[in-house]
Amino acid sequence: MVKKQVALGTVVALVAAACSNDKPAPTGYELRAPLFAKGGQTDFNMGTHLSGDNEVPPVSPTGSSPADSRAQGQAIFRVNDDGSSVEFKLIATNIDNVIMAHIHCAPPNVNGPIRMWLYPVIGPTGTQGPNGTGRHDGILASGSFDPRGVTCPAANGHPAMSLLDAIRAGLTYVNVHTNDGINPANTGPGDFPGGEIRGQLVRSGG
Repeated sequence: MVKKQVALGTVVALVAAACSNDKPAPTGYELRAPLFAKGGQTDFNMGTHLSGDNEVPPVSPTGSSPADSRAQGQAIFRVNDDGSSVEFKLIATNIDNVIMAHIHCAPPNVNGPIRMWLYPVIGPTGTQGPNGTGRHDGILASGSFDPRGVTCPAANGHPAMSLLDAIRAGLTYVNVHTNDGINPANTGPGDFPGGEIRGQLVRSGG
């Protein structure tokens, strides 16, 4: 397996530094660093920067939306040569009460179905974690999953396709969900069950 060219600790430090200010813009380094060396399916090396501004928020009785969140995240992925395994790391900082995170199928500005769980379990199906767990900063989840047999349904004018083809086409996003466990929902940061930070997956190599 080809070694990563950039240490994960550097990425974590960059994301943590970015989260020290209100609504920081991601740096060019965060978005363009060659996180994985070339070789194999380099066009399937992918990543995204997550923020509340990318969410398609629900209507909130309090007028709050994920855009109010100061949380930030970074997801980095690598597909092996035959497309049978995807390694990933999901970093989230300045965020409270994370209950789950996934890859969803949909283009930007549209909400879509879950197709791969990343947290608290990894795989095509899963169950959310407990509510009200408090502050999180750093690696939220890491591991690998088998994308074979996982498909994104036909929607939004696009045909049904495999998860990897949908990722290649820019039709998937990573979403991190939060819940403080107190009704009503969507009252502010740390309480957005539909998603607090989101980022569209894009190719980072090839």
